[in-house]
Amino acid sequence: MSNWVWRGLRTPVSTTRYPAAPDETPGTSPGLPRGGEISPTAGADLVARCPTGALTVAGGRIVVEPARCVHCFRCVRGVDRGVDWEAGYAWASATAAVGRSRVSLDRAFRGSAHILVVDAGDCGACLSEVKQLNNPYYNMHRLGFFLTPTPRHADILIVVGPGTANMRWALRKAYEAMPTPKRVLAVGTCASSGGVFTPSFASGAGIHEILPVDVTVPGSPPPPLAILHGLLVVTGRAAPATWPSSVALGSVAR
Repeated sequence: MSNWVWRGLRTPVSTTRYPAAPDETPGTSPGLPRGGEISPTAGADLVARCPTGALTVAGGRIVVEPARCVHCFRCVRGVDRGVDWEAGYAWASATAAVGRSRVSLDRAFRGSAHILVVDAGDCGACLSEVKQLNNPYYNMHRLGFFLTPTPRHADILIVVGPGTANMRWALRKAYEAMPTPKRVLAVGTCASSGGVFTPSFASGAGIHEILPVDVTVPGSPPPPLAILHGLLVVTGRAAPATWPSSVALGSVAR
């Protein structure tokens, strides 16, 4: 036992260099389908295999809606011609309704922003990835992000889960209690578009039906680096990703 303690003391904690440098460590991201050129027959087969409608065919190309992707890999496994796959993590995008000019918090918040996390019916996967942001490898504190248990102190609201019926009132009350300026991150496919549960008697098509969403982070679940990218987008320290979107996100009136 003493040998393990001594080894632990001598071994430094390894923290990702992102965003100062790309993180290419194996296993940090499951990637996302990228789409690309495809024949009509193969394209129709892939569209039929997708359980959430994340794939469509347009102009001889597979078009991917990341906000609907649940990482089932049915579009790359067990098929003769799968979609192209990218292994990145800079996935966070501004919602169509708010636009890029609305996303960034004021400059005063770039060095210190407090985050309230609300579980709105999450299965546990996305919430687990959010929790990883506090561990030594990702260490979001080094970038000025801190968790708070109260909406009164929160600048950013992270929501995971599809927004179940019994959480609608609680979400609205938490958002209303936050001081302005404030921003909302929909983290994960369920929060972005409802995932495999939409539409149903218990939940809608994503958090944007309840709150004005500023940034969406796709993935089921998204890796911690993708969530970290979303936080950087909100604070104006990273450019949002651009995806061809068919989901009308962020349409709630402010």
